[in-house]
Amino acid sequence: MNSIAVVDYGMGNLRSVSKALEYVDSSAVVTVTNDPDVIRSASRVVVPGQGAMPHCMQALDDQGLREVVVEAAQNKPFLGICLGLQMLFKESAEGDTSALGILPGSVKKLGVLEVAGNNTPKLKIPHMGWNQVHQTMAHPLWNGIDTGTRFYFVHSYYVATDEPRIVAGSTNYLAPFTCAVARDNIFATQFHPEKSHSAGLALLSNFLKWIP
Repeated sequence: MNSIAVVDYGMGNLRSVSKALEYVDSSAVVTVTNDPDVIRSASRVVVPGQGAMPHCMQALDDQGLREVVVEAAQNKPFLGICLGLQMLFKESAEGDTSALGILPGSVKKLGVLEVAGNNTPKLKIPHMGWNQVHQTMAHPLWNGIDTGTRFYFVHSYYVATDEPRIVAGSTNYLAPFTCAVARDNIFATQFHPEKSHSAGLALLSNFLKWIP
């Protein structure tokens, strides 16, 4: 039986995420929790998040969740959503914040995407709404989802990495940016599967079936 811990550090669309997971697998035990012991005992871990990176990292530390999140990202199926993606990288330009450093790269502001040599393109920030996700690797979480399928985004920052082998998906917002990453037992997205209707539910269902 699947037991899924949805990590509650005070920031994130927790109810929508948990309800979506319950919808795709009615037999799963989904627990929204900030208890490290419950997270450690779960078979799968989901870390959602919305808001600012400095507050995110402070909340993880204040609630004693940094260590258990790092452990989960190292040893069990792990899904990061939005801030749950960004926290996996080394640092963020948002508040000049150090993050978990699990994956190589950093988090940058969308407004400074370089386009044709111009560092200040006209972008509506935040990037909000539906956009196409182009799959850049084969992965079990993409099963049954066509490349170019639209998912829902709400964000002002994006992840940049010099390690192309971890990039699982990209999106264009005046220029391409990484919107999904995968390595070993980790899959993480900038978009919100829980807000992305049938495509998002398919991805969450794939996560619950995934054996890394």
